[in-house]
Amino acid sequence: MRRQATFLHLDLDAFFAAVEQRDKPSLRGKPVVVGGLGPRGVVSTASYEARAYGVRSAMRTAEARARCPHAAYLSGRFDAYREASRVVMARLREISPLVEPLSLDEAFVDLAAGEESRFLDLVGARALAEQVRADITDRTGGLTASVGIASSKFLAKIASELAKPDGIHVVEPGTELEILAPMSVRAIPGVGPATAERLRRMGVHTVEELRGLDVPELTSLLGTAYGTSLHALARGVDHRAVIAERETKSLSVEDTFETDITDPRVLADIATTMSRRLSARLRERGMSGRTVTLKIRHHDFETHTRSATLAGPTDDARTIARTATGLLAEIDSSSGLRLLGVGVSGMADWVQDDLFVTEEEPPADDEGNKVAAVPVASARARTRWPAGADVVHAELGPGWVWGSGIGRVTVRFETRTSGPGPVRTFDVNDPSLRPGTVEP
Repeated sequence: MRRQATFLHLDLDAFFAAVEQRDKPSLRGKPVVVGGLGPRGVVSTASYEARAYGVRSAMRTAEARARCPHAAYLSGRFDAYREASRVVMARLREISPLVEPLSLDEAFVDLAAGEESRFLDLVGARALAEQVRADITDRTGGLTASVGIASSKFLAKIASELAKPDGIHVVEPGTELEILAPMSVRAIPGVGPATAERLRRMGVHTVEELRGLDVPELTSLLGTAYGTSLHALARGVDHRAVIAERETKSLSVEDTFETDITDPRVLADIATTMSRRLSARLRERGMSGRTVTLKIRHHDFETHTRSATLAGPTDDARTIARTATGLLAEIDSSSGLRLLGVGVSGMADWVQDDLFVTEEEPPADDEGNKVAAVPVASARARTRWPAGADVVHAELGPGWVWGSGIGRVTVRFETRTSGPGPVRTFDVNDPSLRPGTVEP
């Protein structure tokens, strides 16, 4: 905790969906859902227009389609997301050398470590945040961000949530308890439905009421680690520092779910998609790893990891996924998991070929995202022209896949700057059509 509000938390608004709306003019202002599109698909990100119909992340895509059938359902374009994230993180590093990315769309910044930002008062910090947000919108071609500034990481993240969408919230030092008091206990990280229900049975609904419980009561109810942590956070106490990226000793992908997930099939889908993302990051860095680690956090905030060491280093998504889902199968998720992560360590700069991968297995690709599922059988045939993917036609130019099936692919020809464009349908083997590249 600090006496000055020098922690900044930035969160890009509906990031994946916003990138798709930015790059596809015909989708601006309309419901957009990014995620797995197969029968076991899961929503990764929904635009605010889709959220109005009750669509949320970690929801089955089938349920999302039932709630909002007129939305555009797209697979992920991670090259586009990574490029936008690179621009945003570069801008944040202009503020301070201490930037801690939490994901592609979220990061903490320690303003106290910056040459100029360390001397800012509340008015100056707000002005800086406004400028950063404006620069991000300009440099990314229209993406918006919500920013929170406070005396700790916990309060800064709370503040950015209060600022959503596309706003700024600054917590003045000394007002932290006042701001937290009326909030639901669900506002505290780690408090999911099950924990909230336990607290409700004790007459606790708000953070202020939670402060009425002492450490022994909370640890008896929730366990030592979680109870102690909850006692501190309810009082706004958080001593965590912003940790900038260091030498890569491991790589991981993890996500905290909006609601606890109990379905083993959904969890396996998410773990498999995380493995794909992790594989892509390994290959970008020319690295591989021997040890695959699965991280889980239960509904009561109890956190565990399980690991398995391979015969040799790998960057193969299928190998990582098989190992991760095998570890997951040993976990009892009946009470609900609120966090899942997949990581690789024991890093090397070479890869041992996986002798057990056959040609019949579907190829790994970037179609999934942070909570999307992997399509089942016949993935190669179904994902040649995934919905939302960039394409280029020899005569009509750049566009994106509107949909495909039964030997046909439908393309809308438009770009980020062209305005809504026409729709045309082609044979899937049309030699004039080829995969496109991300617009810089």
